[in-house]
Amino acid sequence: MTDKTAAPAPHFLRTVMAEDLRSGKYGGRVVTRFPPEPNGYLHYGHAKSIIINFGLAAENSGRCHLRFDDTNPLKEDVEFEDSICEAVRWLGYDWNEHRYHASDYYDDLYRFAEWFIEQGLAYVDSQSAEEMRATRGTLTEPGRESPDRNRPPAESLALFRRMKAGEFPDGQYVLRLKIDMASPNLNMRDPAIYRIRHASHHRTGDQWCVYPLYDYTHCISDALERITHSICTLEFQDHRPLYDWVIEKLADGGMLERPLPRQYEFARLNLTYVVLSKRKLIELVSKGHVEGWDDPRMPTLVGARRRGFTPDGFRLLIERTGVSKNDTWLDMGLLENAMRDDLNEIAERRVAVLDPLKLIIDNYPEGQSEDCFAPNHPKKPELGKRALPFSRELWIERDDFMETPPKGYFRLSPGKEVRLRYGYIVQCTGVDKDASGHIVAVHARYDPDTKSGTPGAETRKVKGNIHWLSAAHAKTAEIRLYDRLFSVPFPGARNPLGDTGNTTDNATIKTVSADADGNVAEAVSEERNYLDDLNPSSKKTITGYIEPALAQAAPETRFQFERQGYFVADLTDHTKETPVFNRTVTLKDSWSAGNRD
Repeated sequence: MTDKTAAPAPHFLRTVMAEDLRSGKYGGRVVTRFPPEPNGYLHYGHAKSIIINFGLAAENSGRCHLRFDDTNPLKEDVEFEDSICEAVRWLGYDWNEHRYHASDYYDDLYRFAEWFIEQGLAYVDSQSAEEMRATRGTLTEPGRESPDRNRPPAESLALFRRMKAGEFPDGQYVLRLKIDMASPNLNMRDPAIYRIRHASHHRTGDQWCVYPLYDYTHCISDALERITHSICTLEFQDHRPLYDWVIEKLADGGMLERPLPRQYEFARLNLTYVVLSKRKLIELVSKGHVEGWDDPRMPTLVGARRRGFTPDGFRLLIERTGVSKNDTWLDMGLLENAMRDDLNEIAERRVAVLDPLKLIIDNYPEGQSEDCFAPNHPKKPELGKRALPFSRELWIERDDFMETPPKGYFRLSPGKEVRLRYGYIVQCTGVDKDASGHIVAVHARYDPDTKSGTPGAETRKVKGNIHWLSAAHAKTAEIRLYDRLFSVPFPGARNPLGDTGNTTDNATIKTVSADADGNVAEAVSEERNYLDDLNPSSKKTITGYIEPALAQAAPETRFQFERQGYFVADLTDHTKETPVFNRTVTLKDSWSAGNRD
């Protein structure tokens, strides 16, 4: 059960903010930011960052900025900006007037770069990218200084201005900070902060042909926006000394205002049964393994929305799993259970028959119909009841009838009685078969004194209880049964749990290593093509029957189909004339023992 009133669980970020507010470090301010690069669609991992940054700001009466890290004109586009804004709003957050771009600060960033040169803290380097990599050193060996490291500031400044003027081709020069080529932290070994890139930017056009790099841009953007707590994932932990070095130098020079922001790192959301590597997500889409970025099997937020996942379900997952500094793997069942628990509270109940078999009630008058009444939500009587038409011919689930049932089977079989949920008790009297011997219809008789909700109806007790729909009134619908996109916990990679692949819905699996680029799937050693682990049953499309009113449901309306699972009216394809419903999750976890549904 989702408890939306419970006090949030403590974690180190909440503790840090509480202490900063108590001490008055930032004058009572809490300002965070969510800084995506607009070069693709957000995924599940971004949901955690959004929830933490916007959520903590709201908890502390602060604000969270949305800032686009648009420093690479070759990969960025306004289409991605729009999709990111929509995803953040879908999760329930808004930045109000605080929407920014790194490109807003290009003039300041360039001015600060010239200041670093003038102070002897930066130099223009003519080494190629390959030469820079070769002289960077290793974790056990110091780097070697560039031949240009001691270039006079006036010469570097003149070259940098010529770079800005477009006099040189891409790659001929870069601007590097002069820090320490022997530092044990490779990020401090004279990092490049500007490169030449003759490319049109989606916001600034052809105004610039030199662009700042992320490590230089990000910390300055935070400081200019007066961010207090710069919260990011663990792969940036080793970048924090550079973050501090840049803004401290600028503050010492009177270029930035104190107090400066402080960076804090948390463990990203590592989930089994998915890949979050941008390269792999692009490959899944471009090679047609999925039907687009919003395919409900994709771990993108646009896919999650179309799947029927809920913002509160994501928040519930983050609260349950906590915010820590330790990288761990979380079983996909945790996310699915969070969605189940939230949907159980909010989703109204409806009836659908997905594998229909005709049930004919021989003693019910032909041409007659009546209403049976079902609660819209069993735990929320205030939502009232709805009418289900009842008639002589019904649809029932095929597996709710067996001609020769095993022991313990309490559904419909010859001579046995069941209750038609919200309706009458019926007794099976026979079957119709086609020429091949397949059952095409079941016959039964009903007891007219057993209608649910009428006096005395409950005095007759039967063990079986099945759902149904009136054949004359039910509407046909396309039903898309979605499941996990991959059939193994670690697609293409060695399984830290061993060869069985077994996980439980509360499993927490420690990572073997962290990926410096933030690509979750590469955090374990890859041994085969991850595409070989695609689940062939990740999508099944069938035609089923639904309650008449379900066809009128608005796109993105979520329901529990009784005894079937949680479903959503498809955001794109569902119409009143051609209803389409996607399965969000089954009622119970069918993967907890390593078995697919």
